[in-house]
Amino acid sequence: MAKLRLFKSRDRLEALLQQATADEQPYADFLDQLLGEEVASKTAKNVTMRTSLAKFPFVKDLESFDFTYQPSIDRKQVEILASCHYIEHGENIVILGPPGVGKTHLGVGLGIRAIEAGYRVLFTTAAAMIATLTKASSEGRLEEKLKCYTVPRLLIIDEIGYLPIDRQGANLFFQLISRRYEKGPMILTSNQSFGAWADVFGDRVIATAILDRVLHHAITMNIRGNSYRLKDKLKAGLVRPAETPTVE
Repeated sequence: MAKLRLFKSRDRLEALLQQATADEQPYADFLDQLLGEEVASKTAKNVTMRTSLAKFPFVKDLESFDFTYQPSIDRKQVEILASCHYIEHGENIVILGPPGVGKTHLGVGLGIRAIEAGYRVLFTTAAAMIATLTKASSEGRLEEKLKCYTVPRLLIIDEIGYLPIDRQGANLFFQLISRRYEKGPMILTSNQSFGAWADVFGDRVIATAILDRVLHHAITMNIRGNSYRLKDKLKAGLVRPAETPTVE
């Protein structure tokens, strides 16, 4: 079993044999249970490995998302997206909303579902990705780094609009979007409305070109709600809901 790398079967064989004998279990049922546990063990290990390689900032699944606190989110829509059909259809998901409403949590949760479905996923913030591509460009390794972001089946780009992007960064972002256009779906999160992306990228032409490709096949979720981080303060009356910004 060691040569076949059936480590779970090796560890469980004796116990399952004893149980099968005691229950007078048919051989086919015993074999089905043994191999079933082996497959489940390997699947769990693969999911753990791919989750680590995805470079999530944290690991939170969709089950832990508080939909009751964000009623603007269509829970049924999220459950449909969790089936990962959008990946096969080559559709992007764009999640808009003010800071703290759960955009990153939703992105990570959908990313974990994609991993469980067997897809390779990579998570990055917009700022980190642009910094990486800028450095690679100056070192003559841009093609190599672009491949790092184009190879994963699903790319999650978080926090678009939180930090200003210079012209070089905008051009690099556009190159990546063009590489993945109609080939690799993405999940993008932003605290800025689409109308403000010209300011985010510092160039209306580039912003329009990026949006044209991103939104050609896309599902948009607009979260209008209060920050989870202000939840206790809101409950205590220390902050008014109107003080929390929204993205239109």
